[in-house]
Amino acid sequence: MKNILVIGSTGQIGSELTRELRNIYGGSHVVAGYIAGHEPKGELRDGGPMALADVTRPEDIARVVERYDVDTVYNLAALLSVVAEQKPLLAWKIGIDGLLGVLEVAREHGCAVFTPSSIGSFGPTTPQEHTPQDTIQRPKTIYGISKVTTELLSDYYYNKYGVDTRSVRFPGIISHVTLPGGGTTDYAVDIYYHAVRGDRFVCPLKPGTRLDMMYMPDALRAAIELMEANPDRLVHRNSFNVTAMSFAPETIYEEIRRHLPGFEMVYQPDPLKQSIADSWPNSLDDTCAQREWNWKPRYDLAMTTEDMLENLKRKQ
Repeated sequence: MKNILVIGSTGQIGSELTRELRNIYGGSHVVAGYIAGHEPKGELRDGGPMALADVTRPEDIARVVERYDVDTVYNLAALLSVVAEQKPLLAWKIGIDGLLGVLEVAREHGCAVFTPSSIGSFGPTTPQEHTPQDTIQRPKTIYGISKVTTELLSDYYYNKYGVDTRSVRFPGIISHVTLPGGGTTDYAVDIYYHAVRGDRFVCPLKPGTRLDMMYMPDALRAAIELMEANPDRLVHRNSFNVTAMSFAPETIYEEIRRHLPGFEMVYQPDPLKQSIADSWPNSLDDTCAQREWNWKPRYDLAMTTEDMLENLKRKQ
């Protein structure tokens, strides 16, 4: 049975991933790692062990790994794209210095490590349509630069020390559980909240701004399935393109209007978010993930919208 540490368990992905891992492996086998001031609450607190695990303090990580005999680490600590642009030094400290500490602990204790990358690891000179698995990566944001470095560091520790590192390049993630938290693609979450409340939505991106997206259940499954994949089949490790859908703001707006015809949206592009979105691909080619570990999404935009609206209405 695996013993797992989730670093960043109270974050956007971590809060849901921790619950899903506990459903699969048992609550006692999944440690919810947190930083001071962001302690787990409710089900996340009560469903299994939790421990202080500040990614910028490798001694914290080592202590938790030793105490709970951890063999797998999901390292989800990071600042999202817009926040990272406002705090570049902190973004680097968490994303890169933190990862380096995690990898060292993993090397010393024989742990596997999952550290997600992002579509943000690509830049304006990357092919924009069906972006290949292996292509030019010259991002213009500190978020993207840190993600490329994450991929390279993880590969380095695998090739030099044999640390079992794996990751996916997540697209924008849509969830009805966690609120938007400072990402460029967060509009695709926020729009559903406005729609259910009956509020007009002010879109921060221009019409025609296509970005890859994924519903949270698929994102969780991608991370877990990759970590369970047969290593003998993996040609790529850090990091796999994965995707489920690609759409522009007007596309998701019209899909929501199929359910809520009175919903209104206007455009008021945010310069920072628009510039970041314009530097990212329109769509990804995830053929390698399909071939090497049988990746296949389950949710398209129509299914995502139906499920999002149904769940958000229950919260009203």
